[in-house]
Amino acid sequence: MQPVPESSAQALFQRGQEQIQRRDYAGAQRSLRQALASQPGFAQASGMLAYLLHQIDGQLDEAEALYRSAIAQAPRLPHLHMNLGTLLLQQERFSEAEAAYANALTLEPGKSEHWSNLGSVYLRSQRDADAEACLRQAIALNPGSRLARFNLSYLQLRNQHFAEGWALFEARDWYARFEQQFDFPRWQGQDLQGRSLLLCLEAGHGDVIQFVRYATLLKARGTRQLSLLCHPALAPLMRSMPALDQVIPYSPGAAQSGYDYWMPLLSAPYQLHVAAASAATGTPGTPGTTAALSAPAMHYAELPYLTADAALRAHWKTQLPADGLRVGLLWQGNPEFEFDRSRSLPDLQLLQPLWSVAGVQFVSLQTGAGALQAQTCSAQQPMHCLGPQLRDFADSAAIIAQLDLLISVDSANAHLAGALGKPCWMLLPHFMCDWRWGRQRSDSHWYPGLLRLFRQAPDARWEPVIENLRAALAERVQATPAG
Repeated sequence: MQPVPESSAQALFQRGQEQIQRRDYAGAQRSLRQALASQPGFAQASGMLAYLLHQIDGQLDEAEALYRSAIAQAPRLPHLHMNLGTLLLQQERFSEAEAAYANALTLEPGKSEHWSNLGSVYLRSQRDADAEACLRQAIALNPGSRLARFNLSYLQLRNQHFAEGWALFEARDWYARFEQQFDFPRWQGQDLQGRSLLLCLEAGHGDVIQFVRYATLLKARGTRQLSLLCHPALAPLMRSMPALDQVIPYSPGAAQSGYDYWMPLLSAPYQLHVAAASAATGTPGTPGTTAALSAPAMHYAELPYLTADAALRAHWKTQLPADGLRVGLLWQGNPEFEFDRSRSLPDLQLLQPLWSVAGVQFVSLQTGAGALQAQTCSAQQPMHCLGPQLRDFADSAAIIAQLDLLISVDSANAHLAGALGKPCWMLLPHFMCDWRWGRQRSDSHWYPGLLRLFRQAPDARWEPVIENLRAALAERVQATPAG
């Protein structure tokens, strides 16, 4: 059989490009595979097909092979190295990702994106000095780089450099939908006396629970009406906060007009600082300032700032153990979270050493797939499995408020325990431990006196963490007065 002319392979490649623009990804894959069948060394077709398999289909093994084949044919195309680096970083293959990104940077040393990508490798592998140097270079080359600024904010917040961290954190775009939806301006630190302000949800449930603490400070600025637009599952709970005049469950058309200002909730510490600077000097606050934040604007919380509904408390009391140390368990978070594989336990059986501690009554608040693990486990370890009965966070609050202790991975319910003023012991991963828990602390300034942190070592094993939990739990039982 005669090989197909090179011009035919090019035509198939161009057709694949057009199909990608139309989001006909299946058709694009067929065209690109035909192009490669007719011209096996077609580096651009290999690279584009690899990108589709990687980003659209998640077929990482074949995508990697195609990226490497394309690089072998065209080693001076920087985007091939960059895309391979992204795939390798996704698999936590840090040294290989570093090499791929470094290759892209060698080919295009003046491109901000390559410096930012290399910085993200160092950020995730906790090489903070290298990460900061790369990210600052990326920003120097492109001051408007959202990704580089956001990654540097993560690094600065993790290291408790809050002034610059909050300013850089404004680079996130999680709230873009609201900028398009609302017909009233975003609050940038202006006088709130007699004004109405709508706080808007961001990211996960735990972020809202943590940052709604700032509603008290915002209300104290003379805000006439302070409203919160939040996840529907949080709305009943959030109505327990006195500083909020209105709580609105989110829907696409909710709260489009009728307010003086709106603000993404996680911007509260930054904007409160801007407002404080404005009040102190008599001039508008300067976005991006790196002046020291006051303590209230950093971690303000008068604990507890949320309360459980009395009727729900009475309802759940009948399903809770009457004696012993009542300990809640949550071992898995939202599986949709980017780093959930690191923060969640694969199975409840890992907590089995805790069963040896006498005098403890375990209560599972686990929902989702993990709830079945609790029901299976209850055959060997008696457990009150309440997770499947939970309707929303108001139910969770009513249960947690009646526990002696919550043991949890990094989850929304850990924040809920702190906001309710209840003790919580949190299991933290080594890889991409969230910025808000710092680097080495065993406590938290977000929930002082309540939150105790049990961290993985660099080997990322849970077993030593759980043994430390077991020992601490045994001490807690011994220290608890009988009856």
